[in-house]
Amino acid sequence: MENNKSGNIKKIVIVLVIIGLIVAFKIFNLGDYLSLSYIKESQQNLQDLYASNSAAVIAVYMLIYIVVTALSLPGAAVMTLAGGAIFGFITGLVVVSFASSIGATLACFVSRFILRDWVQGKIGDKLKTVNEGVEKEGAFYLFTLRLIPVFPFWLINLGMGLTKMPLKTFYWVSQVGMLAGTAVFVNAGKELGKIDSLSGILSPGLIMSFVLLGLFPIVAKKSIAFYKNKKGLANG
Repeated sequence: MENNKSGNIKKIVIVLVIIGLIVAFKIFNLGDYLSLSYIKESQQNLQDLYASNSAAVIAVYMLIYIVVTALSLPGAAVMTLAGGAIFGFITGLVVVSFASSIGATLACFVSRFILRDWVQGKIGDKLKTVNEGVEKEGAFYLFTLRLIPVFPFWLINLGMGLTKMPLKTFYWVSQVGMLAGTAVFVNAGKELGKIDSLSGILSPGLIMSFVLLGLFPIVAKKSIAFYKNKKGLANG
């Protein structure tokens, strides 16, 4: 009883902190600083600041990126472009990869800590099948979702929080799965002045390439399982 009360208090505190941060984000119009136009206008100043204070700029950038991602606030895509514009491709790819994966894992954890028990209580019977699937092939499914950029980044984070996937699995699969998409956006960030909208970065052909790449591990695994079953039946 005491543990439940303590857990509820922690949930309330976390919810209040999250609400406070989101309200501050809205009141102070912080979203304006995470817009494509602002990043383009400030690119030279940010590059100069990075040249004189590299470690500090990287640390602040990662902190902002992690907070934005953990709270599922809009701006992660623009932050990724900014990473390429400020740090260049290699450094930008490394910094963004870790910041996005850490932030996504925190978002998953928050979703799990606050929402999973409530959701389990409401539709636990329906989630049972999902949890069984995640337990068996969750890493493959998450890898597929991470590779295909048509699925909202924040929705995957929150949705996986409702499952029983271990956070360490969620983290490393996300880091590996998001790497290709991150590379595309970071590379585009190097040419920030030529970008007018986020939609212009991902062409239909590029999206289809990601879809095929994402489906490959599942198709490969299913094909191997089918071959083994067929071989077993033949031997039997």
